[in-house]
Amino acid sequence: MLTAIKRTKNLHIILLLILSGEAVFILPFVLARIFRPTVLEVFHLTNWELGTCFSVYGIVALFAYILGGPLADRFPPRKLIALSLWTTAAGGWVYAQFPSYETLKILYGYWGFTTIFLLWAAMIKATRIWGGSQNQGKAFGFLDGGRGLVGALFGSLGVLIFSLFITVALTEATLEDRTEAFRWVIWVSSVIVVIIGFLVWFFMKQDSEESETVIIETISWQHIRAVLKLRSVWLLMIIILSGYVGYKITDVFSQYAYEVMQFDSVQSAQVGTLLLFTRPVVGIAIGFIADRSGVIKWLIICFLLSVLGAAVFASGIITPTLEALFLLSLVIIAAGIYGVRALYFATLREGHIPVVLTGTAVGIISLVGYTPDIFAGPAMGYLLDASPGMEGHQHVFIMLGIFAGIGAIAAYVFYRSNQRTPSQDVMK
Repeated sequence: MLTAIKRTKNLHIILLLILSGEAVFILPFVLARIFRPTVLEVFHLTNWELGTCFSVYGIVALFAYILGGPLADRFPPRKLIALSLWTTAAGGWVYAQFPSYETLKILYGYWGFTTIFLLWAAMIKATRIWGGSQNQGKAFGFLDGGRGLVGALFGSLGVLIFSLFITVALTEATLEDRTEAFRWVIWVSSVIVVIIGFLVWFFMKQDSEESETVIIETISWQHIRAVLKLRSVWLLMIIILSGYVGYKITDVFSQYAYEVMQFDSVQSAQVGTLLLFTRPVVGIAIGFIADRSGVIKWLIICFLLSVLGAAVFASGIITPTLEALFLLSLVIIAAGIYGVRALYFATLREGHIPVVLTGTAVGIISLVGYTPDIFAGPAMGYLLDASPGMEGHQHVFIMLGIFAGIGAIAAYVFYRSNQRTPSQDVMK
């Protein structure tokens, strides 16, 4: 009862984590996901080149995960997250100038540092603390589902702004018209990210006694070795890597609508936004369900849904004449991908990872788990460019099916391993 009262009292903390946790990725990823055809046009990029920008981000993030994990175990999340938001928003000024491909790669490297080094592990740790010992599914379901809602709202706002600044019919809009409209989308997004940073700095203050119990003055090699000895850490690396490949592939859904389903630029952006609105529904629902019947079980089910959805798209049966099947299959595959994303960090407690070392563990797990930031973008870009149209998209969904299958196997091994390991209180 006391835990529930305390969590209700601190509801503003999870709301700020949700806002900041998605806002920081709006400029690097969400806009490109929703406006992918537009981004390719206004920046004069190929799919491969956009994927390479994501890859540069991932390479920098790789080191940022390792360095940022221990940082989150030493400093309050409020300060780290606010600084992350402000420095990320500063990159929006460069983005709005529509720089060259070479400059864009440098910008994505910069964003790889500002978003991951300062924010990522701090956000995961703060969410785990908020969830307590009995509500990890709800905590991470709220986090990812809420982030999906914020992303969807940003996407809707972006589509609205984009359409308002296109002063002629879409079929008559020039590249210059689309470029100027997208510039306004970038500016508005950047300003909102800055404002959220101020909200975090002034209002995301945790109980001082609680903060002291989960902060370590110095992270030693002994702490790192202790984390590396946990089998659950290695399995989570595979689970997150597999699930994150699926999440990266959601970047191409608006492009599928544009190239295969023959939607126009606004309709394809609306498909991306619709996908984002699916995320909060799935995240919040799966969080409540998983706390009642087992996080790992539902993680396996969600991976299998991803396999099913990937198989439908890979089969090539979804064509412009089957719009209803396209939307249904989109919901199925989104439910699997977003369900996995909502649950994989909710397994930290079941993996017996001490909460005081959450930041360090998240950094180590993320080192492998988020390598799709490096290879998924270029891989998808190569597959799409090498086989334009339907065939290229089929190859992308075959890739999704393979990784989702690997994730399902790793989650099952995690489940069996957890059954053989006695439960213990790790919220200390």
